Amino acid sequence: MICFKPIGFFKTEASREEVKESFDGVEGYIEILEEYRDGLIGLSGFSHIFVISYLHEVPEESRATLIVRPKRFLRLGLEAPEVGVFATDSPHRPNPIGLHLVRVKGISEGRIYISNMDAYDGTPVLDIKPYTLSRIVRNPSFPKWYSELIEKRGVE
Repeated sequence: MICFKPIGFFKTEASREEVKESFDGVEGYIEILEEYRDGLIGLSGFSHIFVISYLHEVPEESRATLIVRPKRFLRLGLEAPEVGVFATDSPHRPNPIGLHLVRVKGISEGRIYISNMDAYDGTPVLDIKPYTLSRIVRNPSFPKWYSELIEKRGVE
């Protein structure tokens, strides 16, 4: 058993449906718990951060799901193939841990204001890491099924 204590919680006014329907995530803020606020020193100025969350609303039975169709593409009317859950960002996975690359809009009084977060209001945040030059991937490659869906969506 591995146990984690949240460092904060994501807060948003977006409804559950808005989060589900959003392709690019929603706006909100991360309320950092008082005892972890010193960890924010030096974070101002980063345009993006990685947020690691615990997807607390994923039901236990969904944690056994290993084959999925990427729902974000299905909602756009694109026929998505069945693929392994590890080839997607589906919340239905053995360990419902979310990894979010979000834009930082500001930091003030223990809150990190962000956009592009794909999580529900109240989602526990386990950790934050800055997006740095060492994490930039140049010339990434993608599976054919994914590249075709992106092309159909009209995204560069």
